[in-house]
Amino acid sequence: MRRFTSIEFCAGAGGQALGLEQAGFEHRLLVDNDADCCATLRLNRPSWHVRCADMATFNADPDLTDIDLFAGGLPCPPFSIAGKQLGPADDRNLFPAALRLISQTQPKFVLIENVRGFLAKSFDSYRNDLRMAFDKLGYAIDWRLFNAQDFGVSQTRARVAIVAARAPYWQNFQFPDANAQVPPSVGDLLHDLMSAQDWQGASQWRQNASRVAPTIVGGSKKHGGPDLGPTRARDAWRKMGVNGGSIAETAPVRDFDGLPRLTTRMVARLQGFPDTWEFTGRKTAAYRQIGNAFPPPVARALGQAIKQAIIKTQAANQPALAAE
Repeated sequence: MRRFTSIEFCAGAGGQALGLEQAGFEHRLLVDNDADCCATLRLNRPSWHVRCADMATFNADPDLTDIDLFAGGLPCPPFSIAGKQLGPADDRNLFPAALRLISQTQPKFVLIENVRGFLAKSFDSYRNDLRMAFDKLGYAIDWRLFNAQDFGVSQTRARVAIVAARAPYWQNFQFPDANAQVPPSVGDLLHDLMSAQDWQGASQWRQNASRVAPTIVGGSKKHGGPDLGPTRARDAWRKMGVNGGSIAETAPVRDFDGLPRLTTRMVARLQGFPDTWEFTGRKTAAYRQIGNAFPPPVARALGQAIKQAIIKTQAANQPALAAE
């Protein structure tokens, strides 16, 4: 059976990598500069080749040139409305490094995830420059804003997917449509975890938490701790009966009175991770990995669309592609 290969940079806790694996991609290399993230990837997938390294100075090995997909979850702060939105002037902007590594590896497809701020009008010229840079490398490129809620995730999480491809693959690619799966409410999704210690208020809490979650914010190493986001987000959580000011170690006990907090496992489930996916490091480090992740169901949908484009192109162009 045809194996679809990928490499990924800024892999984080593996949200995108897991979704791409579910779509049928075999990861030949995953790179991240955070030791806890690298440990999480190795813990969950011992067979994956994980390198703890800085993407800005990383050079691809020659054997990484025959791959189907180059993926990356590039840092969000340069474009996030929560930051200063310095874009290309931010020293955390890794698009130049991505372009260099794409030139080195020459993948069929590129998939880069970022925040919705990337689409801000103030970055019009930067996006145009990016399009021209990809064109010089032989790639067509486009981007779409996706909401994780449209792919069965119980969270209103908007993220931009940037996809590029070499001809003739690009002409067969279509961004995935939202699926018909209605995500469960926070109460329905987390009731079993919230009642794990026989909390007497779990059933009433379930009824109150009858909506999907607001966007979970992981924060950065410089800013942000184990809380569920800024004031507006915490207010939304409070209306659902959740104390968003911090993360709990365990579910509430039987006679707990007040607003319960979420555990890292609960937050991971809200991000679309399976309960079998474990996170290394202390609570703050684990929560940051979860909160910054790309929801696996969204990555899976994008990976499936990319895989189908490769299959369709190769089926239609066998003689030409055999000479590549």
